[in-house]
Amino acid sequence: MHSKTRAWMHGFIGMLMFSGSLPATRAAVRGFDPLFVTAARASGAGLLALLLLLGARPPRPRGRQWWLLAWVAGGVVAGFPLLTALALRQVSAAHSLVFIGLLPLTTAGFAVLLGGERPRPAFWLFAGAGALLVGAYALHAGGGGTSHADWLMLAAILVCGLGYAEGARLSRSLGGWAVICWALVVSLPVTLPLALLQWPAQLLDKPLAAWLGLGYVTFISMLVGFFFWYRGLALGGVAAVSQLQLLQPFFGLLLAAALLRETVTPAMLGTTFAVVLCVAAARRLA
Repeated sequence: MHSKTRAWMHGFIGMLMFSGSLPATRAAVRGFDPLFVTAARASGAGLLALLLLLGARPPRPRGRQWWLLAWVAGGVVAGFPLLTALALRQVSAAHSLVFIGLLPLTTAGFAVLLGGERPRPAFWLFAGAGALLVGAYALHAGGGGTSHADWLMLAAILVCGLGYAEGARLSRSLGGWAVICWALVVSLPVTLPLALLQWPAQLLDKPLAAWLGLGYVTFISMLVGFFFWYRGLALGGVAAVSQLQLLQPFFGLLLAAALLRETVTPAMLGTTFAVVLCVAAARRLA
């Protein structure tokens, strides 16, 4: 199979897994405190990552790679999960999901700044068009204004884009699955004690949906999804493959409608179709 095809396949699978992150987080924060959700998902995935590293024994990071892993951990292990959990205490998953469409631009922007990637101008045209479509829909859904939760989501998108870009760079030397595992393990000295400190008093009284949401973001969003996502970014280039993130909010909307019973409007479906066209054009011209 051609390397570009494998890159897009890995990226697509990772994107599908990440599509369930915000609906699952929304379900989790209905029963648990956002800080506990953040620490629990990171520490649970971190303990599993530690076992994987001990079993597989991949090459250990060296020198500056440890510093880059700290940036990855700050973005995708701590920053994005905490900021989105805080936002999802205030707004629905459907409202938050539209902001995910901005991730391709932040990821590609950091890739240009940090990795020296230079996509064609037409790539930026279609990437920008897709992001504008998502941004316009977000403003329309919010009545033309922004809330505190909107600013939390914007901050989450920025730190996540940085984590994706740095993780993709490290994936070329360490391997995609090892990058997220090392980032989780590096975070364990902070996330594990924090999870224990935030441990709920009435743990068994929490609703089943909250437990299922916490389990999903721990093992799928925080670990397995990154195996596929970082591999796709490393094979196909960050700026190109990251455009698959434009599809993520709309797969997430379907999950939010099915699992959380949130409404999917014709405007959402129309925007989805337009964004798919932008992704296809960006892929062809990247």
